Amino acid sequence: MENYAILSLETHLFFARIMKEHGLFLEAGFVCADKACIEKADWFRRQFEELLRDAVRLGNGRVNRWIINSDELVTEFTLSAEECTEKLSGVPIDSEITRQEKKLLPGRRINADRELVSAVNNLNRRALRLLNEFIAFKESILREVRDGKLFTVNYPLLIEHILREARLYFTTVEELLNNRQLSYKNLKYAMEFRELLEQARRQDCRAMGLTEEALAETLKIRDFKAAGTKGILNCEIASIILPLLADHVLREANHYIRLLETGSEE
Repeated sequence: MENYAILSLETHLFFARIMKEHGLFLEAGFVCADKACIEKADWFRRQFEELLRDAVRLGNGRVNRWIINSDELVTEFTLSAEECTEKLSGVPIDSEITRQEKKLLPGRRINADRELVSAVNNLNRRALRLLNEFIAFKESILREVRDGKLFTVNYPLLIEHILREARLYFTTVEELLNNRQLSYKNLKYAMEFRELLEQARRQDCRAMGLTEEALAETLKIRDFKAAGTKGILNCEIASIILPLLADHVLREANHYIRLLETGSEE
């Protein structure tokens, strides 16, 4: 049960923030004529913000040190990006959650008591309910944009991307609920690296070498994204990208770097 609780909290600490920002990006991207869409996106933003707040509270003193140190939860730019994005978009952002995440302490080995497991169960089920609705909302947006019935400044490719991430989050939480004895290693390879390892088998090469190659390339992308985030925040790069979106994709790169680094050590 210890693995189940910690893995669940670490999953929510990363993905709930990603989802609440998806809500913000969608909300900020609609025009005045689509008031209902704006309100619905705002509702999802607030719901995932609340989920993240609870995950931070439960995760403090319990999650692994490498999660905290990976910069996948928050980066050096996140607070500034939130403040700037709130001013530019008019969408409120609770940056106190970010401040609390920056103070997160790693955990020692714990025995997951009944109270913690119950709280984690509730968090997981809340996430699945929200994600089920959020996925349907994103699918409807994408469908209406393709049919010429809805306008948004968010490109269809971006909507497809955030839809895939919501589905991955859903599948990960569902996997945790169905198999509470999952280890971090098993969950990682089951959910994130299935395609990578299958590619290695097809090419009859060592999976380790492929992982190391992927890590090297992802590090280059991460550095590019970090430079881009800094440039947008400092107004050195003219862009229609919200500063928080730049920090958002940087955190995603850090997340996959952490997974690849763990994979290369096993």
